Amino acid sequence: MRYLALGDSYTFGEGVEPAHRWPVQLAHALRDDGIDIGEPRILAKTGWTTEELAVAIAAEQPLGHFDFVTLGIGVNDQYRGHTANEYRAQLAPLLDTAVALAGGRTERLMMLSIPDWGATRFARQEGRDVTAIAREIDGFNDIARDMCESRRIAFVDITPVSRDDGDSDAMLADDGLHPSGAMYARWVDAALPVAHRLLGDA
Repeated sequence: MRYLALGDSYTFGEGVEPAHRWPVQLAHALRDDGIDIGEPRILAKTGWTTEELAVAIAAEQPLGHFDFVTLGIGVNDQYRGHTANEYRAQLAPLLDTAVALAGGRTERLMMLSIPDWGATRFARQEGRDVTAIAREIDGFNDIARDMCESRRIAFVDITPVSRDDGDSDAMLADDGLHPSGAMYARWVDAALPVAHRLLGDA
C-alpha cells in the first residue's frame, strides 16, 4: 500500500535519523504486524504552516491516490501568531485535499494533534510563556479535532504524550526543541491502534 505523510518539522523528523521519523516508525510497526505498507512518501518541511503545506502539495502534485495518508500540521501557525480563525480557514481546504489524496476515502486519513513545544527545554531557555503556548495549542487542537470529527477523519491526540517528560534529554533532539526518536516512538504507540483500525480491511 502507498503511504503519504504530510506535515512540518515533526513529520520531516528535524534532528533525527530518517529511520527515527514517526511515519517511518509507524510503517515499520504496521509491517511487523502483517500489514503490507510501503515506506512513506514524506512531504514535509521544517517551518511549514498549514497554508505553506497546501502550497507545497499543489506544487508537488503527488501522483495518483494513496492507500493511507497522515497529516500533522499547525504548530508553526501557532508559533507565528496566527489566530484560531486563520488556522480553521486554512485547515478546512487542506483536509479536503488530504481526503482527495486518499482517493476520497476519509477512512484512510489520520491526523495527529499538535505537540506542545512549550514543554521543551528550548521554550524554557527562551523564556517563553509556556502557559500561553499550551492554551493556544489546545485551542488549535480543539479546532482540528472538531473538523476531523465532522468529516469522520481519525484524530490521534499525541499532545499529552508530548508533555509527559517532554523536556528530558532522552525525549529531545540535540536542538532541545524537536522530539527524539524515542518520543516519536511514543507517538507511534498512540497512533498504531488507530492505523490498524483504518487499514484493517487491507
